[in-house]
Amino acid sequence: MSIKDIMENLDYGTAPESAADVLAWLEARGRKFGHYINGAFVAGKGPAITVENPATGKPLAEINAATQPEVDAAVGAAKAAFAKWSGLPGYERARFLYAIARTIQKRERFFSVLESLDNGKPIRESRTADIPLVVRHFYHHAGWASALTTEFPGQVALGVCGQIIPWNFPLLMLAWKIAPALAAGNTVVLKPADLTPLTAVAFAEILSEIGLPKGVVNIVQGGAETGGFITAHKDLAKIAFTGSTAVGREIRRATAGSGKKLSLELGGKSPFIICADADLDAAVEGVVDGIWFNQGEVCCAGSRLLIQEGVAPKFLAKLDARMAKIRVGDPLEKSTDMGALVSARQKARVEGLVAEGVAQGGALVQAPGKVPASGHFVSPAYFRDAESANVVSQQEIFGPIAVTQTFRTPDEAVELANNTAYGLSASIWSENINVATDIAARVKAGVIWINATNVFDANAPFGGMKESGYGREGAREGMREYLRPAGTKGKAAKPMVVQVVPLPVVGADVDATVIDRTIKNYIGGAQARPDGGASYMIHGPKGAALGLAPVSGRKDVRNAVEAASKAGGWAANAHNRAQVLYFLAENLSLRADEFATALQEATGVSAKVASAQVQATLERVFYYAGMADKDDGRTHATKPRHLTVSLHEPFGIVGVVAPDEAPLLSLMSLILPLIAMGNRVVAVPSVAHPQIAGLLYQVFDTSDLPGGVVNLVIGPRDAVVPTLAEHDAVAALWHFADADGAAQAEALSAGNLKPVWSAEGRSLDWAAAQGDEFLRRATQVKTIWVPYGA
Repeated sequence: MSIKDIMENLDYGTAPESAADVLAWLEARGRKFGHYINGAFVAGKGPAITVENPATGKPLAEINAATQPEVDAAVGAAKAAFAKWSGLPGYERARFLYAIARTIQKRERFFSVLESLDNGKPIRESRTADIPLVVRHFYHHAGWASALTTEFPGQVALGVCGQIIPWNFPLLMLAWKIAPALAAGNTVVLKPADLTPLTAVAFAEILSEIGLPKGVVNIVQGGAETGGFITAHKDLAKIAFTGSTAVGREIRRATAGSGKKLSLELGGKSPFIICADADLDAAVEGVVDGIWFNQGEVCCAGSRLLIQEGVAPKFLAKLDARMAKIRVGDPLEKSTDMGALVSARQKARVEGLVAEGVAQGGALVQAPGKVPASGHFVSPAYFRDAESANVVSQQEIFGPIAVTQTFRTPDEAVELANNTAYGLSASIWSENINVATDIAARVKAGVIWINATNVFDANAPFGGMKESGYGREGAREGMREYLRPAGTKGKAAKPMVVQVVPLPVVGADVDATVIDRTIKNYIGGAQARPDGGASYMIHGPKGAALGLAPVSGRKDVRNAVEAASKAGGWAANAHNRAQVLYFLAENLSLRADEFATALQEATGVSAKVASAQVQATLERVFYYAGMADKDDGRTHATKPRHLTVSLHEPFGIVGVVAPDEAPLLSLMSLILPLIAMGNRVVAVPSVAHPQIAGLLYQVFDTSDLPGGVVNLVIGPRDAVVPTLAEHDAVAALWHFADADGAAQAEALSAGNLKPVWSAEGRSLDWAAAQGDEFLRRATQVKTIWVPYGA
């Protein structure tokens, strides 16, 4: 080909990256790998698994899946190493993290080639994106290690952390998990994906080389069965998982009631919103990075292209032209844009979903170029004007396939964007910053990019909402996932034994004076009788009948959730929330003697103790009134010319299950931080002492609290809590009544993957139960990336 020909067609020449060093490394180790346990490589004893090169389908190496005894050995080594590692000064841990970062940095080319061979991603991406970001994470978390005591006062390491990572970013996901865990003082048992285990092996060699203490990091190989051994292990304090939503549900159920801290980074079906005033050429390049980056095997891929109607034809014409230029081929060719899918199974899954989408009426637009005949390659493509009900519009394809829809107004764009069970990320393209930020504020997603996509940094929190999981990775927020408040190893929470015997509202055997003291539910700002029409008798500490309380059920919870859903305006203005809370404190203060008397009658405590509980409740109201407009987000130092902001947003509707102890203080300690942060609450008060709730709703009525912000549903927990845990409109749940009930709620919450906070089933010291931990648990983080400059 002459220079003239090259200048006319601008074709790339060949630029292959040599794999000689990596192949020599594989040969030197016999292409067979076991586990890294207690600072040493040990041969695997479980079933053999072939690791292949996705670009050729040919074997690269072999691993052996870890069996239960091998997982036990890894956990035992991590457990033995924990005390010494967590006891090191932060500076000492920082030195090891720095050494890891520096050593990987020296071998970026080797790790890049190994990653591309093992995973199928283009060398251009592994060398310019993945490996540099791996290095960045270890450098960044070295800083957190050295600053731990000053930046996280009163926080301590969790213990041994089990970590399970996916195959799409093998070494990067390892760094996201291991770096913060070690910085916080934890030890680790990590399982790489069985399809892509090789960079984890090379990483383990670095750990030995730098002299990381034995047992601090342990790496076991294997598939789903090995992952099950990890999640079920009794000696683990935390499970961190990145992968599919279906497996995330299984892990939530498997860990329910175990006391393990849990963070889940799961699937996505992320909207990519293109407004009429967007820079269309830039947005087209954004689509390339959003859905065809890493072959579309990205949980936050911008797979749903929402295009404003007026520019849709022009935009799609540009997109077709650009898609035709994408080079699909050898991952080690430097001019390759898109490599191979990770496995034959993944290729078959993608092709199966595409075929199903076409069968359901979808119009597939595919790049015209051919893909290599061998290996697991798929052409980039998109579905034009896909129906919302089409399988390709609903399911995560996890391949280089997008879907398009059009919208007329920003409101419609938001409605379409939120029409999914997922909430991991979104990308918004508009030259009008007011439009872009307004849409960003209303889209339910954990990460939002404005005029950009798939931008990551170790100092930017990453994680999802809804069925995309919970917990954050990166930055200060990610560090908190590996810490707990010191001194929180309390006794298990236990409820009082209360016999809930349903009675008719009026009964021949019930004293008339007791009938007059009938408490109702409080739903939508009004008193409401239970749907079933039955009540139960409340007794004092010496057995005296004190009144009747409702026996609520599923319908009552649903009514309360519906009322809460109508009170969404409560989140809009923090100053107004603070005013209402101050007013609530004023009204509670005026009735302090009445509450103290009720507490004495209900629980048998002395007048002094009862008055102290009321006073503590008053102080708590004042505290959260003051914090309603002060729980700030944060601007993070990330990439140049980017404003990266993490906002604290309310979950929406939160369920609360209060204990029987300190029935006024405990209930309000749970309700107040939630409503101060803009949530609406459906609370189940003490079953033993529900009359306190009957006094509270009278205070709510006189304090300008909008109807539906706080709803009180009284009755046996086993009749109402399952509905709260399973309800799709309930975004989070706080359960502090009893350890067994909390475990059940955790298992039932797997349906929509709502976070459940139960303090691991422990009983709290309610006199001290306020502060940062409650405020943090009352919000979820939304990270917004805004580029600036010409």
